[in-house]
Amino acid sequence: MRTAVLGGIKVRVTGGSDGHGSGNGPVVMLLHGFGAPGDDLVPLADVIDAPATTRWLFPEAPLSLNMGFGDSRAWWIIDFARIQEDRAAGRIRDLSVEVPQGLALARERFLAFLKELPRQIAIDYKKTIIGGFSQGAMLTCDAVLHTDYPFAGLVQLSGNLLAEAAWGPLMPKRKGLPVFQSHGTLDDILPHIGAERLKDALIQSDLVVEWHSFRGGHEIPQAVLRRLSIFILNTLKG
Repeated sequence: MRTAVLGGIKVRVTGGSDGHGSGNGPVVMLLHGFGAPGDDLVPLADVIDAPATTRWLFPEAPLSLNMGFGDSRAWWIIDFARIQEDRAAGRIRDLSVEVPQGLALARERFLAFLKELPRQIAIDYKKTIIGGFSQGAMLTCDAVLHTDYPFAGLVQLSGNLLAEAAWGPLMPKRKGLPVFQSHGTLDDILPHIGAERLKDALIQSDLVVEWHSFRGGHEIPQAVLRRLSIFILNTLKG
């Protein structure tokens, strides 16, 4: 693995022909969630099956948080106090009507990264799967809807439907895009119903969604990783 600044964002790069991202093989790009360190998802490259020449990119969120334990990063700031209040009151937040403060700036930074990336490494977006976990999932969904890059697939691990008024009209242009989506029924960070709403909206817009609901929390269990391996192999084959 190597670490590089690509498109203005710190990225961990692994796989490829030399274990450091060399070559011109397909790409799997995964973004971590809120409060995680920049290398949080890197171990997935060793446990998910993919074509032999696949290169793995793990961008690090630009915002540093002071959460009292290690290096915590974020793509945008969220109101954890509100989450705790809603949880204590037994309220299920409907994130579909919300446009998080900071989402627009996070999108701007990430789209600038995607635009610059092909100038720095060999990458074909037709052979690139993009996605992430939690906040990283939601940012990649937002980015895919706001661009025309011909991505091979989208991965949504424990994400939710956001900004439905903005996302909804953009979804039909991604008709036919393969989507892998998973969510825990016991997730107390992002509600399962929010993931179901995202699934339903994508399906109604004719995206091809592979949906995996599991009994668990805000996590990526082994069963999901096995299914994700099959999705990546099938999506990137040929």
